[in-house]
Amino acid sequence: MMADLIITIDGPAASGKSTVARLLAQKLGASFLDTGAMYRAVTLAAMQAGVDLNDQEKLLDIAQTCKFQFSVEADKMIVCIDGIDATEHLRSPEVTANARYIAAAPKVREILVQMQRQFAADRQKIVTEGRDQGTVAFGDADVKFYLTADASERARRRQAELAGKDTGQTIEQIQKIIDERDKSDENRAVGPLKPAEDAIIVDTTNLSIEQVVEKLSGHVRGKCSKKN
Repeated sequence: MMADLIITIDGPAASGKSTVARLLAQKLGASFLDTGAMYRAVTLAAMQAGVDLNDQEKLLDIAQTCKFQFSVEADKMIVCIDGIDATEHLRSPEVTANARYIAAAPKVREILVQMQRQFAADRQKIVTEGRDQGTVAFGDADVKFYLTADASERARRRQAELAGKDTGQTIEQIQKIIDERDKSDENRAVGPLKPAEDAIIVDTTNLSIEQVVEKLSGHVRGKCSKKN
């Protein structure tokens, strides 16, 4: 079984995917699948276990032996690792910086894609966001979007997101991390970051979150009216 309506939102780091996906899901009465939280969960579990993040077999072992539970409460993805709620730890700069090791491990990605499809199978409508949702995880999705934005604007957004967390990172350091993640995402062998051939590309640089959500929901309404 698969959801009746699947909407994918792909794009680079800090392009607004998570916020837009969450709000779009709210608007459509759909479940929000935050795949970034899944990658971060495996990253955090690997870091807590003290394994070498370059050792793909050890990462695979973490993905297979730890118990990951993903649920949605009040439009937020709640993540438990071995029965312990880890949600608040997933957005730390260390986990963010190390998630690329998980993303570059093909066998771990396969397991995560299976988790994503399982999540979708249990729900009627989903909005899912990530790097390869429209190209790999849900190649037959009903509507596919690819969000992009200038690198400097993405760095500004990430800095605003981290405000109050006292990370001590300058905007230059944040942009450097984003640039490195872009390069890693675009050049990896499995599920590289790129728009699906049938994706609608939306540049969010000069748009507010509300404008992006409105734009996307307009496309979804148009698609669904044609489908019906």
